[in-house]
Amino acid sequence: MLRTGVVRRTQMQTRSQSTAASTTRPKARARLPVPPLRHTLDKYLTSLEPFLLEDESHGGMSFSSAYALREKWANEFESGIGHTLQERLVALDKVSPDNWLDDNFWINKAYLEWRAPLLVSSNWWLAFNEDPLIPRSALSGETNNNRVGTTFWQLRRSAWLIYRMLQFKDNVAQEEKNSEATASGSWLLENTSKMFNIARIPELLCDTISEPPTPSSRSARSIHLMIHDWCYSVVVYHPPSSMNPLAPLKLHSPGEIEARLRAVVLDVEARLENREKPLPVGVLSADERDRWAKNLEHLLSLSPNNHKSHQAMLHSVMGVSLDHTTYNIPPVSLSTSVPPSHVHLRSAAQNALDSHLHSIRGTAQNISNRFFDKTFTLIVDPSTRAGASGEHSLVDALVPSIVAEYGVIEGVDAGAFHHRRSESNDVDGRGWDRLDWVGDDKIWKECLAATDRANAIIDNSDDSVLWFENYGTDWIKNIGGHKLSPDAFVQMALQLAWFKTRGEFTATYETVLTRMFKHGRTETLRTFSRETRLWVLSMVNPNASNTQRFELLRQAISSHTRRTREAMTGRGIDRHILGLRLLLRPLSGESAALLDDELFERSAQWKLSTSGLSAGLLFKGTGFGTSYEDGYGINYLAAPEMVKFGIESKFSNSLTSTQLFKDAIAAAMEEMQLLCEAAVREGANRISHL
Repeated sequence: MLRTGVVRRTQMQTRSQSTAASTTRPKARARLPVPPLRHTLDKYLTSLEPFLLEDESHGGMSFSSAYALREKWANEFESGIGHTLQERLVALDKVSPDNWLDDNFWINKAYLEWRAPLLVSSNWWLAFNEDPLIPRSALSGETNNNRVGTTFWQLRRSAWLIYRMLQFKDNVAQEEKNSEATASGSWLLENTSKMFNIARIPELLCDTISEPPTPSSRSARSIHLMIHDWCYSVVVYHPPSSMNPLAPLKLHSPGEIEARLRAVVLDVEARLENREKPLPVGVLSADERDRWAKNLEHLLSLSPNNHKSHQAMLHSVMGVSLDHTTYNIPPVSLSTSVPPSHVHLRSAAQNALDSHLHSIRGTAQNISNRFFDKTFTLIVDPSTRAGASGEHSLVDALVPSIVAEYGVIEGVDAGAFHHRRSESNDVDGRGWDRLDWVGDDKIWKECLAATDRANAIIDNSDDSVLWFENYGTDWIKNIGGHKLSPDAFVQMALQLAWFKTRGEFTATYETVLTRMFKHGRTETLRTFSRETRLWVLSMVNPNASNTQRFELLRQAISSHTRRTREAMTGRGIDRHILGLRLLLRPLSGESAALLDDELFERSAQWKLSTSGLSAGLLFKGTGFGTSYEDGYGINYLAAPEMVKFGIESKFSNSLTSTQLFKDAIAAAMEEMQLLCEAAVREGANRISHL
């Protein structure tokens, strides 16, 4: 059954399309195709080959027999129920306005139906570089202007980043109106529009997405600001012009935004002096989704103020969290019960790096100063360390990273804060409001319990960043003139690291964007392949030569690159199979041996969940949580001279260790460099002797 969140998003798209009817249309992007059934079945069978070979090598059924069985099931599927399902999917595609996957299935099945907390499990986090234009003394939180733990430069950088990021949003929208956009420009507008003025709403069984607000409304022109766990609405856009009400809304200057942030800080200071205590409602949004849904329903029944505060959060253009403490990872205790494999012996630089990432991900100090339902939240601490986190369902992490890059690439312009117009007007008054929440004993108890559960999630999150600085994409692309794919190269390093730490292989998920299609999101790339397996095994085979290993590496990279192109162009397999499965009617007795096979499930247990983002030159690192308790969530930023890996696993699992896996990745990258250089030398020597 389709949920209202999908319907609401469709309404939002229709509304935005109608308002743009008189503008120049962008170049239309193609519809996501429904791949031919036989093509998908053949690729699926190919993806099973390395699992079957591994099973055979460990005493299981012979490869030929096991493959023949799956081939038989695939043929029966094609001529039987699979044919019916394919017809249903094609028919659904014909009546879907934009995209058979996104219009009908994706957001619910991939996100909104999941009941796990958003904290770590779903939301992404991204840490920005420091601003070189901010005084060095500010980076340690030194200032004579401390107010309730906030600092002068914290507020200034916050105002600047808010201004820059919203300026990017407005520029993208304006360029769309003024000229014929490219396909990539159309994709960017489509997705940046999903970042702002929107949030996820908890509901039992399946969440929904908020209705888009009227753009000129006060809440839609405001940010949702959190300080000391209190919520505020701060206006950052001017009201519509009476002379030209259809003109784009004008963003307030950085100085005006800063002045309003400082006014809120003074209000918080007065409240603390009066010994007021905020209801830490933010931590409830970090809880398991059904529990949060019940608590929100209770909150909304207590007071109209709660409904007003919640609507203001949903409609706000973006979230902003100003933390009043600077988090630093405490030293490792000698009496700790944590196994040695899980202990991080960090240098001062590594400790600072990981502390920053943890602060953005969430810590016990700031967990209540967030609303995890918000699609994009800017976070800045007193030392001006900044970053962003966001709810994942509407937009993939690449899009907010593009917006963030624009915000960070120019440091604070002091001149932009010298002059500002009046802070008030007849419509917006002082320009900010309290968004107070009313609680009862039940809610206060739930907040305490939710805090304990959130802290348990944080304490179990083994999260760190590896800066591999020996080489980057330039070396990978240029070694020996082989033009190896940097992304595939990094993926091979992850495969080698996994095998050397676990002694076995695993299904591996890599995100591939399908942005060439209208409302395209992602496709799965199955990194573990027959070619990958052969190369990894050669690396642990002492009898294999460098020439053999390098040739197998080239074949594995070539296979990975080819399948990446297929996934990008709508010829992947996992989304197609998902659509077919969801159209199966088991209550009517429909079934398929191919889909009931234990290997069908095992080949999609993504214990390595990976995603490449961008070069990340302006970011310290990024991260997301592992999908499996005994796996890793890995996001990497591959730059010309280095690769940054954000790695998350669970302290509670004895099979994983982020520190050991960091070491294994670094060792794999170094081993691959030595292999490539040796193979190139040997190749050159052979040529010289001809």
